Amino acid sequence: MKKLLHLLCLAGLLTVLIGCEKEERIGRYGMLDENTPEYTAVMFIRGVYSDDSIDRAVSISTDRLARVLKRYHTNNNVQRHLFNLKYDTVEVTPQTGQSIGRSEYSDSAVVTLFFSGQYNGDKVEDLRTLELLKVNGRWKVDKVQADPFL
Repeated sequence: MKKLLHLLCLAGLLTVLIGCEKEERIGRYGMLDENTPEYTAVMFIRGVYSDDSIDRAVSISTDRLARVLKRYHTNNNVQRHLFNLKYDTVEVTPQTGQSIGRSEYSDSAVVTLFFSGQYNGDKVEDLRTLELLKVNGRWKVDKVQADPFL
């Protein structure tokens, strides 16, 4: 009886932990669907600004952009040279008001991201635009633009 009670408690705990992990992973980005270009764009930026290496960013990039990222070797170099935007801490929000139509039927997308964070004690806010392509049914980041209005 005691063994069964311990097993049930363990199963409940695992269920709660699994549910919490997924919430943390995508919850702070407005529960974005994993099959949208906005989700891929946010995960790409998270790979550049939050991860210890650029591996995640490389994995969700087109072959052309992946080659560029690999040449920079580190997250700091990608932030400095590709984005020209450094942060100590950053929050990224996709600007979804510009999307027209349904992304599951398109082969390309443009996502504008709003960056807000701290660098050397100063508040820094900026915009970047990512161009994405659908490659083998998955969204991949193809280009990074500094000014979305050019």
